[in-house]
Amino acid sequence: MMRRLSVYLAALMAVFAIFSLPCRGKAGIDLKILYWNIQNGMWSDQGGNYDRFVAYVKDLDPDICIWCEAESRYLTDTSVKMQMPEDQYLPWNWDLLAARYGHKYTLVCGKRDTFPQVITSKYPLHIVKRVTGNGEDMLVVHGAGWAVADLGRGRELNIVTLHTWPQRYAYMAEDQKQSAAEHGGDYFRAAEIKYICSQTAGTVPGMENQWWLMTGDFNAISSADNFHYALDPADPAFLVHDYVRTNTPYIDVIERLFPGEFKKSTVSGRRIDMMYVTPALFRRVKSADVLYDGFAASSRDPRGKAIHNFCHPSDHYPVWMVIKL
Repeated sequence: MMRRLSVYLAALMAVFAIFSLPCRGKAGIDLKILYWNIQNGMWSDQGGNYDRFVAYVKDLDPDICIWCEAESRYLTDTSVKMQMPEDQYLPWNWDLLAARYGHKYTLVCGKRDTFPQVITSKYPLHIVKRVTGNGEDMLVVHGAGWAVADLGRGRELNIVTLHTWPQRYAYMAEDQKQSAAEHGGDYFRAAEIKYICSQTAGTVPGMENQWWLMTGDFNAISSADNFHYALDPADPAFLVHDYVRTNTPYIDVIERLFPGEFKKSTVSGRRIDMMYVTPALFRRVKSADVLYDGFAASSRDPRGKAIHNFCHPSDHYPVWMVIKL
């Protein structure tokens, strides 16, 4: 009788062990997300076979990565643009590069020109929509995208990636100096973000109760950081994020976790790379931060304007978030 009871107990313990395992193998019980504008397809490390970049990502061990400026654009260590497709390792070989840091799935999410956003993941991905404009009066210059990551057990993460217009003047402005003086770039970015939101989260009633992440290089500062910038609250520089803050349910994760503390995301000292999440997802945020150390520590190329003021490894810092699954 005791022997039979021991067998039953052993079987029961085995069942409990199976159900306590992480649901997706290596993906684990936390979802680790890394976003980074990697400046011209990680130009700084392309001459080194991306070895330092891969080592850095492997050490962080993210489950999902969102890369901005994820395309090779310049010849190694120069400001000479690549003319031949065969010179461009990225975005065509993201599957090979991602495999080196343990990601099986890759997706070009937002692309209209040579500044795409790419998602790589341990989880399956599929594209819902690529947002480039309506072909008439609206253009999303660098493109944006909406993808879904299948996290298993019926759980999905909606990911909106973007990279808005970077200049002070409006896109295609005839008089760039006059346009900049009139905040043309700010108004153009505001039109982009309104359109991106209308084409993604704006199409899903009740999205605040779902898991949504909107992240990217917004090329715009937030009024939430005006304790640092000390600008006129009506400054058009705030238009992009004021729209998100007042017209969507998105929560600025870094702002919420670090109230009153400024976290720059660029070498220039601005915070323009954001992670926005819905309330349903924010309730599961365990931690988030902007990463400044190790390989991510950035400095300008000493050649200055001769090399377009490029930085090593990027002019942006990575943003990191951990979600409790």
